[in-house]
Amino acid sequence: MQVLVRDNNVDQALRVLKKKLQREGVFREMKARRAYEKPSERRAREKADAVRRAKKLNRKNAQREGLLPGPKRKVRPPRPGAAPAPSVGVSR
Repeated sequence: MQVLVRDNNVDQALRVLKKKLQREGVFREMKARRAYEKPSERRAREKADAVRRAKKLNRKNAQREGLLPGPKRKVRPPRPGAAPAPSVGVSR
């Protein structure tokens, strides 16, 4: 894995590296390998993970089809100096 350090900004490069490691699941893997996990516990955990993923996928599909309300959108304040965002209205 490689991260470029720009303008000697090591803090930013470290944040980027942590984000990449998190996305790859390295921290989760390290935590899992910290102690021995019995095969029966591993099967139970993997089954619970699969159920969780299936529920999440079903929930996302239901939201896409309009059966469930979507997630709340965060309204961000405009950045100083940025162009004003176009107002998007609902036409009726």
